[in-house]
Amino acid sequence: MTRTCLFFAAVILLLETPAAGLGQPPAHFMFVQKAPNGDLQRFVFEVVDPTEIAEFRRIIENRTIPTRHVSGVIDQHRAPYNPQWSFHLIPGTIGVFEMQIEVCDANVTYVEAHLDEVGGSFLPRSFWCPWSSELDSEVP
Repeated sequence: MTRTCLFFAAVILLLETPAAGLGQPPAHFMFVQKAPNGDLQRFVFEVVDPTEIAEFRRIIENRTIPTRHVSGVIDQHRAPYNPQWSFHLIPGTIGVFEMQIEVCDANVTYVEAHLDEVGGSFLPRSFWCPWSSELDSEVP
């Protein structure tokens, strides 16, 4: 594929993103997870789809909803809204779950320490589903 084709493919992908089409700004949310040493860790992620933003807000508002764990695909680069960590979740891949397979479970501190192994036998396809994560709040 030529560079021009790749450029236009990227533009089309961006235009098909619901938030881009509606002009709604992305929203940032935070989940919390206890590290093995007991410290409470915070992880901020970005959601761009208006329907997903509304769903995350609904879950935060109603603490009785059991689907409170966050999952998504890891990008091994720091994001400005989540400077504590050397990675972030790719918007558009983020969801919530009640139960998930074991191969994608890992503590945020372990992911940070073993980031160079993500995508191989550790967190295949870079999919991360920290079982002990809990959607906590929207970040202004």
